[in-house]
Amino acid sequence: MTKMKPCPLQKRCGGCQYQGIPYEEQLKKKEAWVRGLMGKYCKVHPIAGMDEPYHYRNKVHAAFRTDKKGNIISGVYEEGTHRLVPVETCIIEDQLADEIIGTIRKLAKSFKMQTYNEDTGYGLLRHVLVKRGFATGQVMVVIVTGSPVFPSRNNFVKALVKAHPEITTIIHNINDKRTSMVLGDREKVMYGKGYIEDILCGKKFRISAKSFYQINPVQTEVLYGKAIEAAGFTGKEYVIDAYCGIGTIGMIASDHVDAVIGVELNKDAVRDAIGNAKGNKVSNIRFVAGDAGQFMVGMAAEAKRDKSIRLPDVVLMDPPRAGSDKAFLSSMVKMGPEKVVYVSCNPETLARDVDWLEKNGYKAQGVWPVDMFPHTGHCEAVTLLTKTRGKQK
Repeated sequence: MTKMKPCPLQKRCGGCQYQGIPYEEQLKKKEAWVRGLMGKYCKVHPIAGMDEPYHYRNKVHAAFRTDKKGNIISGVYEEGTHRLVPVETCIIEDQLADEIIGTIRKLAKSFKMQTYNEDTGYGLLRHVLVKRGFATGQVMVVIVTGSPVFPSRNNFVKALVKAHPEITTIIHNINDKRTSMVLGDREKVMYGKGYIEDILCGKKFRISAKSFYQINPVQTEVLYGKAIEAAGFTGKEYVIDAYCGIGTIGMIASDHVDAVIGVELNKDAVRDAIGNAKGNKVSNIRFVAGDAGQFMVGMAAEAKRDKSIRLPDVVLMDPPRAGSDKAFLSSMVKMGPEKVVYVSCNPETLARDVDWLEKNGYKAQGVWPVDMFPHTGHCEAVTLLTKTRGKQK
């Protein structure tokens, strides 16, 4: 394993809480954390770590500001604040992305571009987002401005592509609202197709500026592999992929089951998911734009009225860090799938949701922790639950 020099920004940035701790110790701490939360419900398997736990982030975001000396700086917000910590290189970010952001800083200065001021609401350059397909090498740059007017746009794009011919698409995103949100609602493609593609578990995925794609593709293959293995598919299952994003885990599961429905609230992600299914010639999956909980409530009610409607045998769920809510969990229990495969990015909310499910007809059978974010305090985990009795209390 490569050893990196300690990051001088560690204390100010707050992103890498475990930096300075030997990687093997980091893994032990995370495994112990998951065991402390989940050990009372089922077996906690050994954590899956990385061989090279550096520069794994395929998406890098930088906010832009002008410092007191008039220099354009970019970086991340100090944890819990809106104080910008200037970042040039980072041990967990993709190195090419950091270089591209550095070039944009220089170009912004030479093009006399004003950075956005949060206090006044004036200025142009707010954020830059870089996404890279590690398997394909494709690179997307999203330049977020506080105004739809982008002076010398064509020359700026030419200069950026000349410096980094690896870039395959550049998008101008307009965020003219006084908000902490990074991306605005409007965007224009300035160069390339407006999206990139990457390959994960043998499937090709289209990634747009707004759609979610796992940050660490190396460990995502491990995570999804554990989920498919835990589900123990026979080829006959009808599966719901809740919180499906651009359809990654559902399409990977499609090779092992009869049919899949993916449900996702983000319409941009659903559009990408439909395109991904066509691109991969996956015919046994369809996608629905909407709230996963509401969709399942509706499906359960419809099946009650019409006994011919098929209910899912397995639910794959990958909720946000806040976990699931009782509306979703209740509707899922009413549908009564034989198995639930819960992919979690927060062991605390995983334990809370598993506790509720264990009181309402399901039993956890095993937990497989995966270190998706080395040097940070985060850990992902796959949990298999099986039905123990018919209906919710």
